[in-house]
Amino acid sequence: MPHFRANILKNVGGWDPFNVTEDADLGLRLYRLGYRSDTLHYHTLEDAPTDLRIWTGQRVRWFKGWIQTWLVVMRQPLRLFKQMGWAGCLTFHLLIGGMLASALLHPLILLFFISTSITFSSQTVATIPHSMLALFALDTTNILGSYAVFLGLGVGSMIDHEKRMIGWRWAAVPMHWLMVSYAAWRAANELRTNPFFWKKTPHSPSKSESSDPTEVPAEALSRLEPVSVQ
Repeated sequence: MPHFRANILKNVGGWDPFNVTEDADLGLRLYRLGYRSDTLHYHTLEDAPTDLRIWTGQRVRWFKGWIQTWLVVMRQPLRLFKQMGWAGCLTFHLLIGGMLASALLHPLILLFFISTSITFSSQTVATIPHSMLALFALDTTNILGSYAVFLGLGVGSMIDHEKRMIGWRWAAVPMHWLMVSYAAWRAANELRTNPFFWKKTPHSPSKSESSDPTEVPAEALSRLEPVSVQ
């Protein structure tokens, strides 16, 4: 849950009430006007959606908001560059634009990988040009490496208790990305048909955790850091 000083929110004009991912809109607004924010590394005690319908609705809203944010910010690209600088602009496009592009295009990557594998399986290795084999090996490495980086980034931010709960679920990363792509395409369509619809996400408390909401793992408390917007 983000926390902001009221006077700073007034200085930046608040946030776009029509953007369904208000943290992305407000974060960029703050950065462009010279403010900086820190992250509070703390166990939130909020369970992520475990129901596919709820998870999909949440992701559709997020992607729709990120598309909205990118389109709004890019209305004046020169002004954006002056406010954020080349490093900030590059980070913005890699983080928001790259995330959108990777989600939308992911099925094409898998389609290419599968179709090429089928084509190669019907031929002998000697008849396949070395350049095509090298390119296929490079593409395969990139795909598997991307999954590994995605998994590593997620695991790196987890506490030990969360890491232990992953178990065999890491093998479902490719399926996860297909689900993400589905949500991204739905978001793109919903932006056209119902742009300001806000899909609320219910968070049901976990039944396996302690009933005491104040009981937080000690390892989470040890990662507590101050948060501020200045």
